[in-house]
Amino acid sequence: MTVARSVALFVVAALFEIGGAWLVWQGIREHKGWIWVGAGVIALGLYGVVATWQSDDNFGRILAAYGGIFVAGSIAWGMIADGYRPDRWDITGALVCLAGMAVIMYAPRSH
Repeated sequence: MTVARSVALFVVAALFEIGGAWLVWQGIREHKGWIWVGAGVIALGLYGVVATWQSDDNFGRILAAYGGIFVAGSIAWGMIADGYRPDRWDITGALVCLAGMAVIMYAPRSH
């Protein structure tokens, strides 16, 4: 699997997971109703499916690497959906997480 395809899968997974969690948040915390919650639960399930499409067979590695995408994606989602303005430490932390994701997922390994 190419790095580009792997990163694309991580991004799609993040859209489902972060979007699903946001829908649940909106349904409960913002009182938008159970349809929002249900849509969120479906999206969260789809996140789990997309994560299985990574070529690496190690669940722990995939989930750990995905964590970097989740952190950066959550900040981006907050900016777009809720008008959140990250400070330099939020951005620095997200970049550190993305660097960690790259090391965990794409470092050369002997198999």
